[in-house]
Amino acid sequence: MGRTASFERSAVVDAARDVFWRRGYAEAGITELEEATGLTRSSIYNAFGSKRGLFDAVLAAYLDDVVRTRLRPLGGGDPGALEAYVAEMSDAIAADTPRARLGCLLLNAGSSPLASDDAEVRTLVSDYAAEMRAAIRAAVADRRPDLAPDAVDALAAVCASLVVAGLTLARADRDAALATLASIPATLEAWGRGV
Repeated sequence: MGRTASFERSAVVDAARDVFWRRGYAEAGITELEEATGLTRSSIYNAFGSKRGLFDAVLAAYLDDVVRTRLRPLGGGDPGALEAYVAEMSDAIAADTPRARLGCLLLNAGSSPLASDDAEVRTLVSDYAAEMRAAIRAAVADRRPDLAPDAVDALAAVCASLVVAGLTLARADRDAALATLASIPATLEAWGRGV
């Protein structure tokens, strides 16, 4: 009979998240993951199957705990939900914490060499982008009920692109990231009004 795992899986995933977020999948070494999680290599492999299995658990938890938590209020009928979403991201980036300087873990994964070689990562990032676009589209429809559906689609595509640009810039240029996100409320207001 095998030994029962004596660690909190979510705590291990959170600790590994910081390593992968900071270093990327390819650069994160198993020794670094052992140190961060407090687990031995064999415990990591027994619990997650591989370094890649741990990375997959990190991405899934990030999607559930961070991304979906922020997207959930969008499209719930609150016309100010998109501005609140943008303000929350802007506040996090402006706080200049170590995590804020790392940008979005999923977007980082999607722009890494891993994504070009791995269909699962490409699919995960693509699905994330589609989920974000759908949530932003619903929020735009709540915010601008005066627009026709095709105009809502176009405005939502622009806003989603600005969110992706802001989150991507956060890693390299915090001020540019904040300026990009700050343009979203004005874009929402001016779209289709000839301003």
